[in-house]
Amino acid sequence: MIKIYLYTFCTMVCAFALTSVNFEKFIRKNKVLEARLLYFVLSFVLGYLLAEFLSSFWQVI
Repeated sequence: MIKIYLYTFCTMVCAFALTSVNFEKFIRKNKVLEARLLYFVLSFVLGYLLAEFLSSFWQVI
């Protein structure tokens, strides 16, 4: 149950951190939907990796 909260929190933190990245340099013109999809996928992937790292780190301690 605690992992669900950890995944949610880490995904929100990663989404907030990704707001500092300027994706306009990497995305083609008129591809707004694809840019948003990339943003969400990166948020979920980075959030999952961060949550797994923190979970494993807490188990070691």
